[in-house]
Amino acid sequence: MLAFVPWSPAAAQDACSHRGQLDTLYCDADNDLVADAPKDPKRWRDPSTLVWAYTPVEDPAVYANIFKPFTDHLEKCVGKRTVYYPVQSNSAEIEAMRSGRLHFAGFSTGPTGFAVNLAGAVPFAAKGLGTEVRGYNLAAVVKASSPYQKLADLKGKKVAHTSPSSNSGNLAPRVLFPDQGLKTDEDYKPLMSGGHDKSLLGVVSGDYDMAAVASDVMERMITRGTIKQADIRVLYRSPVFPTSSFAYAHDLKPELAEKLKGCFFSFRFTPEMQKEFNGDDRFLPISYAKDWAVVREVAEKSGTPYNKAAYDAESKREAAEAAKKAAEAAKPAEQPAAPKP
Repeated sequence: MLAFVPWSPAAAQDACSHRGQLDTLYCDADNDLVADAPKDPKRWRDPSTLVWAYTPVEDPAVYANIFKPFTDHLEKCVGKRTVYYPVQSNSAEIEAMRSGRLHFAGFSTGPTGFAVNLAGAVPFAAKGLGTEVRGYNLAAVVKASSPYQKLADLKGKKVAHTSPSSNSGNLAPRVLFPDQGLKTDEDYKPLMSGGHDKSLLGVVSGDYDMAAVASDVMERMITRGTIKQADIRVLYRSPVFPTSSFAYAHDLKPELAEKLKGCFFSFRFTPEMQKEFNGDDRFLPISYAKDWAVVREVAEKSGTPYNKAAYDAESKREAAEAAKKAAEAAKPAEQPAAPKP
């Protein structure tokens, strides 16, 4: 777990006319909800090596290989050495951008708001097909053989959410499930699995009666063969949410940021990337103000706005989960029982 970079007056934008929900390090004078580039050109960054990351929804090593053709394309197109950096948690990814160690990154739907407000991320692209930016649904998934037919049947049962900052894995269920007859914290106490993949595997294994997950992750796991379509059943699908955003750090030199955007939009996905990302074949332009409006609404209505207090709570939870995993990994393997004489 990386320490959150503290605010310092020297680093803050001078004479900021409007900041909105952004951290004091940033300014939003044009009211587009994302951080402006620093006014002083001396604070623009033009690194010789670009470092980027993709959301750690699943095994980060998987994406290092899948994105390699894209990373190679960027290196040639931008004209700078480009390195993919696997991150282990959403908070680690956000803090890496805030501290200046990430120059651009793909953030999952929910954490995008934290990345914008607390790390100066400027979302500019999302995966799509043709001219359509495609999204995903919140899916309520049960085991195919289970007796449950509607969400109200899950009262008092074991229901998995993923993590507090996840849109489809926690925030959206709190806002959308009540209309379907199931209230979080009243009708069930959510069990945090730590990831959409873990939630789905838990449903298949019987650890959870139902899981709230992102449909695109579910579809990728089915495509890979990690889970079987026949083993699960979807009780509920939400309206469409935008998928992961791709954002650059607000203080990149404007000419570099524009060149990076052009290189994103000129790339066409390899067959392997199309298979991994549900047929998407390119990156398309997005606006955080417009395309993330429904996500911000869910965050506000669920009582978890994209501010530092909510972020700190999520970071603390992720750190505790990481410590727990490390402790379990450090336990010596159980010795076999001695044979009876």
